[in-house]
Amino acid sequence: MNPTRTTELDEHEGGDAVAAARDARRAHPDAEFRAGGIDTTSRQVLNRASGPFVDLADIADLRGLHPPRDGQPAWVGATTTLAELHSDPHIRTSYPGLAAAVAEIATPEVRSRATIGGNLLQRNRCPYYRSPDFDCHQTGADQCPAHEAGAASSLLVNLGPCVAPHPSTIALALLAHDATVLVDPEGERSVPELLGDGTDPTHDHQLAAHEILTGVRLPAPPAQECAAYHRLTRRSTAEWPLVETLVRLGIPAPADQEGTRPRAPATIRWARVAVGGVARVPLRLRSVEDALLDRPASAETVQAAAGLAGTTDTPCQTLVRASVLEALERAMGEHPHS
Repeated sequence: MNPTRTTELDEHEGGDAVAAARDARRAHPDAEFRAGGIDTTSRQVLNRASGPFVDLADIADLRGLHPPRDGQPAWVGATTTLAELHSDPHIRTSYPGLAAAVAEIATPEVRSRATIGGNLLQRNRCPYYRSPDFDCHQTGADQCPAHEAGAASSLLVNLGPCVAPHPSTIALALLAHDATVLVDPEGERSVPELLGDGTDPTHDHQLAAHEILTGVRLPAPPAQECAAYHRLTRRSTAEWPLVETLVRLGIPAPADQEGTRPRAPATIRWARVAVGGVARVPLRLRSVEDALLDRPASAETVQAAAGLAGTTDTPCQTLVRASVLEALERAMGEHPHS
């Protein structure tokens, strides 16, 4: 077989097509699954991917979106494009934080081809890994040139021998939404189970070679949610973020008060704060979330909470705190009574 040729699948319908793709992958241990081809194509140019490829783009069961209804979760197929995801009115209404994050990924041209599964499972963007002039843990060597060059200083948390930040904005968004991924043939996993804890320097996710990510399940949207996404980049558009933050806040409207007394401030009843681009995996900032819980929805609250983002005295911590504060302020601005 020509190593750069796409593995051809027999025509199958429904779940049989997924099984055929899985069997094709088993038959060619060096093959990769491919959908939109954004990441695989870029790695081919850099001699970091040679094929063969098992194409998933035309499998109907892997594409589409079922919106949440009657308290049930939403389902998004793995080969649904980012453009399709962002343009769906149910996603914009029910999951505004996810919609905002997707809108900032790359360019409209890329979003029209890139898929939700591809964004989740893409390889990291470390320039040493993507250069054929270097070897690292992810190419079979026992070294991290980026670590030796001091790149760990750009991380909020150094989780292991590899210091390449996880590149997926979708992973960050799904983590903030408590979403799960559906995997054939092994069932359902959380985002941390999919990506691991960041200590494995050889892989960017924990799917076995024969496993196929078939879709994403988003919990039913809560009432009275305010959400915002923010990213810091070196340039204004189409750049990988130095840090990105997604915030979701549950802020019920305060009860009406009698008389002429000032309205009591709204209270934050639940919070999700996640950051990406600053560790091997996206992170939930639990200390920030705890500082927001049952506190007044006020500028003082978000400033104090953002100050708890990170514990390392590094330039990265400064960027993370600035991004978290900006995202919190944007989310608060979505609430009419904050």
